[in-house]
Amino acid sequence: MTLPALTSCNDFLDEKPKTALTEDQIYSSPEYAETSLQNCYKRWRESFSGNLHLLLVGSDEIQSGAYQALKEDGMRRGSLDRYDALLTSEVSYVETHWSNRWPAVGESAKLVKALRPLRDNSDYEGQLYGESCFIRAGLSMELAMIYGRIPILDLERIEQLTYARQPMKDVWQFIIDDLKEAVNYLPDMSQPERANRYAAQMLLGYAYMAAPEETGLRDFTLASQALGEVVNGGPYSLVEYYDLWDYNMKNTQESIFEWQFDNAWPNNNAVQFALGSRAVQSFFGDACYMSGYDHAVPTVWAYSDVEDGGIWEDGDIRRDENIRYDFEYYGRTPDLSNISWEDIGDDHDELKPHIKKYEDFRTDTHSGMGFNNMWNSGKNIPYLRLGNAILLYAEALNEIGQTPEAVKQVNRVRRRAWENSLPADKAWSEGMSQTQFRDEIMTERVRELFGERWRKFDLVRTGKFVEYVKTRNEWAKRSGTIAEYNKVWPLPLKELDQNDDIDYSDQNEGYR
Repeated sequence: MTLPALTSCNDFLDEKPKTALTEDQIYSSPEYAETSLQNCYKRWRESFSGNLHLLLVGSDEIQSGAYQALKEDGMRRGSLDRYDALLTSEVSYVETHWSNRWPAVGESAKLVKALRPLRDNSDYEGQLYGESCFIRAGLSMELAMIYGRIPILDLERIEQLTYARQPMKDVWQFIIDDLKEAVNYLPDMSQPERANRYAAQMLLGYAYMAAPEETGLRDFTLASQALGEVVNGGPYSLVEYYDLWDYNMKNTQESIFEWQFDNAWPNNNAVQFALGSRAVQSFFGDACYMSGYDHAVPTVWAYSDVEDGGIWEDGDIRRDENIRYDFEYYGRTPDLSNISWEDIGDDHDELKPHIKKYEDFRTDTHSGMGFNNMWNSGKNIPYLRLGNAILLYAEALNEIGQTPEAVKQVNRVRRRAWENSLPADKAWSEGMSQTQFRDEIMTERVRELFGERWRKFDLVRTGKFVEYVKTRNEWAKRSGTIAEYNKVWPLPLKELDQNDDIDYSDQNEGYR
């Protein structure tokens, strides 16, 4: 039985059982539940493939390439950075991330309802239930961070809740409760791309840190406890930073939850197609592993060294692992002559620094592997990993007054960044103040997690979104229109049209 790809959050309940079995009986079948879970994971994984760049741009870390910002789609594409009047509910990019997630939220909600009565029958049924809770919580958290208030898809309370948007406190409490259930029922270890208890603990810790302050649910003590379970009690260890982005080193000892890809369609992610250089593509063609179309590029702040007003310190190996500065290819360097048609004046950035960590040499004609097109890029993408967990744990410790221990945790990550030989002048001091740590940890997260899709969420949860984006993102700075309400996107028009429980007047503030 195949479920339709649904967009509206109430459509999925209109699908009637195709057999004499009730829907709960179908979804509680371990065989069907397993198939359904795989479909949910696949849906979630899609948000990390071809459209990953849409959630990378619009921050102070990464912005749209010049052509995309100034020309593409009648300048609507650039509204994701400018935050101007063209960023509306009708923009297709806004709808993409909604429609990618809601079907999986709906399907996981059905699984939770059907499996809840069975969760204590066996370890396997408990695991299926725990995974269903994890998926529903993870996707709902992403949707809440992207769009703000969302419907709560608890099918046991659907008559009470309907499909209306719910208060933020209720949404985040629902997410936290789901993650608690996932922690209780998931196994300690799992197969790749399957959630385990530590993945749920890490997301739970992040939820306690990301829940808006006005909900009253932000709790750094509980966050430190959840993350401490991962950092101090989990079976994970830091690996060489190089290994994280080596396609021969999939699912390292640092990986807590990692999206699985390869170079063959439909399991490739095509990320390099979006992130590579258009000048390289025009000069060397699609079969050069550095080629692409500049859909997301580092901001000047994110690619510059400290002495130039940026973030990179001398000797930090993460700089050249994360960002490409040199476009020489087998003794030749491209120029811009092949893309003069873009007509963007002096704004060309096709040969300025680019995101490097997703480059996949297997797609290059010189690899001899026969893929010969950067669209076939298929590196695994770490979603939850120990390096991130350590930095979150350190941030939580600092917020509860344990700054010296927080510094020790950060230095674990920084030691790796200097190939396990951290110079004394690069080690953070245990005498650092809580305020200084609070500022510095956000930049350290960029160094460690550059291009891994956390930056905008981090800016929003720490209240720095408008302040930093309007000064560091070139297109937001030029526009001058970014406002506090832009920390979330508008609800898509398609959802407003189809959902009878969300009125047009309920659109997010500032949008139409």
